[in-house]
Amino acid sequence: MKKTITYPTQGTCSQAVIVTVDEQTIVEASFVGGCHGNTQGIAALVRGMQVEEAIARLEGIDCRGRGTSCPDQLARALRQALNE
Repeated sequence: MKKTITYPTQGTCSQAVIVTVDEQTIVEASFVGGCHGNTQGIAALVRGMQVEEAIARLEGIDCRGRGTSCPDQLARALRQALNE
């Protein structure tokens, strides 16, 4: 069953992550704001990936000492999608 969530980001240039998940597969991901080329690239790379694998690869990535990053925020959004 597909579900789409909008996750408000914290500590990054992007304002939100919108992710659609079907069971355990990422159907689509997009960012509101942020570095357009980088966020588009991240979204394209995770499309079709299993949610747990994407979380394992992206969680904890830091951007300039902020303690988070757009990829890390995507991992948090995916974790929330799993728990809803």
